[in-house]
Amino acid sequence: MDAILQVENIHTFIGQFHILQDVSLTVERGSITVLLGRNGAGKTTTLKSILGLTPPSEGRVIFDGQDIRGRRAFEIAAMGIGYVPEHRAIFRDLTVAENLKIAERRRGDLDRKADFIFGLFPDLKRLYRLPGNHLSGGQQQMLAIARALVPDNKLLLIDEPSNGLAPVLIEQMMEAIRGLSATTTVLLVEQNFIMASQLAQAYYILDDGKTVHSGAMADLVKDKALIHRYLGAVGESVGGER
Repeated sequence: MDAILQVENIHTFIGQFHILQDVSLTVERGSITVLLGRNGAGKTTTLKSILGLTPPSEGRVIFDGQDIRGRRAFEIAAMGIGYVPEHRAIFRDLTVAENLKIAERRRGDLDRKADFIFGLFPDLKRLYRLPGNHLSGGQQQMLAIARALVPDNKLLLIDEPSNGLAPVLIEQMMEAIRGLSATTTVLLVEQNFIMASQLAQAYYILDDGKTVHSGAMADLVKDKALIHRYLGAVGESVGGER
């Protein structure tokens, strides 16, 4: 197997708090891998640690064959890692077009990617001239992901894409993530277990800042006891209680 990302025994502190304690995971190139766990388990901090936003104090982060721990976040991003934060972080006063344009890493990135992006998110083409604050929550989430697709990223870190979305929009988001995974590897944080189980090939469960279980998603779906132990819910429906 060809791993694009290997996180090896990282420890991350935020202030005096030891948030991640010996977290390890591997993401295979071309896959969708999901981080699972209850609120506060360390999932978002893991994504931020990979990107250098909350730098690990120990361990290694190997991206595409290079140890990137200790590099600054903008340097890591420039190597080909895109990040979609949980709260979208679009520029609400800028139009869809302007939000996409400023995501360019090189001149012409948007022109080269426009057909692919609008194929995944046709609403954005229709709303191209509208400011971000005129978009619905689902449309803002689509724009946040689309922005990460403008430059040539090899890996996308996506945090809670279904958060706050209606069921019909979750279905659209799932289709879009499946579509973008044809060209980009995805590491996903997602609380909606049904959505995660239908998207990901592999999973890692975090609990209290530690990696406690991992494997093939097809095996986890069958293990109701494990799901209940670490995730606290079995068989919740897409778009159901979060």
